[in-house]
Amino acid sequence: MPVTAAKVFKTHAEQIALLRSRGMIIDDPAWARHVLERVNYYRLSGYWYSFRVPDHDGRSRADRFSDGTDLVDVVALYDFDIRLRTAVFATLGPIELVFRSMLGHELGRIDPLVHLQPRLLGPVARLSGSDAEPSSTYTRWRNHYQRELAQSREDFVAHHRRKYGGHMPIWAAVEVMDWGQMAYLFQLAPIDVRDRIATRTWLTAAQLGSWLKSLNVLRNYSAHHARMFNRVYTLKPRLPRGTMHPGLAELERPVNRTFGHLCLIQYLGEVLDAGDSALLPSVLATYPTVPLVPISHCGVPDDWQNHPLWRSP
Repeated sequence: MPVTAAKVFKTHAEQIALLRSRGMIIDDPAWARHVLERVNYYRLSGYWYSFRVPDHDGRSRADRFSDGTDLVDVVALYDFDIRLRTAVFATLGPIELVFRSMLGHELGRIDPLVHLQPRLLGPVARLSGSDAEPSSTYTRWRNHYQRELAQSREDFVAHHRRKYGGHMPIWAAVEVMDWGQMAYLFQLAPIDVRDRIATRTWLTAAQLGSWLKSLNVLRNYSAHHARMFNRVYTLKPRLPRGTMHPGLAELERPVNRTFGHLCLIQYLGEVLDAGDSALLPSVLATYPTVPLVPISHCGVPDDWQNHPLWRSP
């Protein structure tokens, strides 16, 4: 049975004509063609979506662009998003390494192979009412871990295969885990281990666990070139209250927006002394002047540079 295309193919010239017919300002067609040759039309559509006129129901947007929509502004937002993704990936890296170290060290106190023995882990790793039977959550985590271990080409992994049959102690095993696996292992860990690690961040274990899950999504977006700047995130990390967490109490409203998630990174980088605390502020300061899509679309307040987590030293 033949497959029918959902959309009709359009050349770059036809794409430019379509955008103009919908009200987008394109003063330099040659430059616009160059843009579309290096950035997929479909990818750019995520950046000009906010420029489209809202429908009457307010739940969707019409094909027509708001007056003053200019391709130059769309590309400026796209370029800003590249800088933001790069900075997010760079600032999350040192934080990830700290958590790997803490998790490997604290679990290693219990047993070198604690991660392979659900009876030694926390209650989430075992079926309810059982002392040793693994839960479905643990089984999924271990299957993922074993796949990553089998695919690894790291020298230290090959060494443990030759000498120890591939059973790596937890302080080495954490080095083959991605952020998602690490976040799940934190949930599977014994309660006292979770509490000791969370204490380093002045958060509860439940709060820190929710942060690790939320930042895993952000890290994946940054690693896979997904639009980030004005996204609304599904997960809403738990926030603490009180004066020992400067800046966090003010984030309850926009925490599921980009700025809220960036504040989590700023906070963890500060309390863990991990990474360059000036990198994200320097990138955020480069947000382009686009009247139709101001920086508030990222959940950023007007006085963000006076915010405790973002204030220059």
